[in-house]
Amino acid sequence: MIARIWKGWTTHENASVYEELFKNTVLPKVTQGVEGYVSTNLLRREADENVEFTTIFWFESLDAVKNFAGPNFEQAVVPEQVKALMSHYEETVHHHDVAL
Repeated sequence: MIARIWKGWTTHENASVYEELFKNTVLPKVTQGVEGYVSTNLLRREADENVEFTTIFWFESLDAVKNFAGPNFEQAVVPEQVKALMSHYEETVHHHDVAL
């Protein structure tokens, strides 16, 4: 099992808008028909100046990640609608093997 982890930050005003967009539009679109995709977690952390979101996509294997993200699989897949709501975001992702 592989965890694909990405972080992005919004203003407090855009946080709920981003959550709804991610849940209702982005997630169904980017994961539809991806072989080896298991599930997604969206974590939210309130901070003084912004809201940090950590997205964890779960895949069965690294090959499944590559099917999802393409040959440059460490590059973040950030749709334009999401970029418009982020104050900043990571341009790359981190992949972790699940140890336990």
